[in-house]
Amino acid sequence: MTTLTDALLDPILAADPAGPRITWYDDATGARIELSAVTLANWAAKTANMIRDEFGVLPGGRVAVLLPAHWQTAAVLLGAWWAGADVVLDADPEAELALVTADRLDDVAEVAEVAALSLDAFGMPVPNLPVGVTDYATHVRMHGDQFRSSGDGGAALDGRSSSEILSAARESALSTGIGGGDRVLSSREWNTADDLIAGLLAVLAAGASLVQVTNPDDDATERRVASEKVTVRLE
Repeated sequence: MTTLTDALLDPILAADPAGPRITWYDDATGARIELSAVTLANWAAKTANMIRDEFGVLPGGRVAVLLPAHWQTAAVLLGAWWAGADVVLDADPEAELALVTADRLDDVAEVAEVAALSLDAFGMPVPNLPVGVTDYATHVRMHGDQFRSSGDGGAALDGRSSSEILSAARESALSTGIGGGDRVLSSREWNTADDLIAGLLAVLAAGASLVQVTNPDDDATERRVASEKVTVRLE
């Protein structure tokens, strides 16, 4: 069965593997990171390998993702779906694995396995993690950047199937006027399934590219519309 990640990545890898696919800014720090489809796929593959091989999550397993809108979050989500996981966006105690920022470790205290992300622009580890919590940045680099899917687990996001999520993403892209080749500027969060579909998956499903901004500054945003050749803005 085709996973949601296959459905999202295969067309953009075929159409434009090297062009910018996600460009992430943090206006509070001045950080900027740009990923091509190939680089995004490599990070997703490393994450999928880690989820499967290091944490033993099988297709159909539940993975909690408590992360802000960020390029690493996109890689985590795509990796989880590649591994066939059902992603939940809350602190589900029945999840087999949670991927979270360090400030949310208490929220997932009942989850069996936890990996923490610093979201540092240079991939620095989280300092002083409690015993038993895995540092994502350190461990994910040890895994291969190619992944062979062992099948869709039947659910992709909050119990909804890959086909349902993909259909919703395409409908969202259509309703907001996102098409292939568009450059989409957004500062939306991805806290709910609907937010995630509209703010990330619709862009990928349409074959567009995303300029995602954290801590947006109004003056910088206006300049960025020109510098990044933005064609669609998600307000």
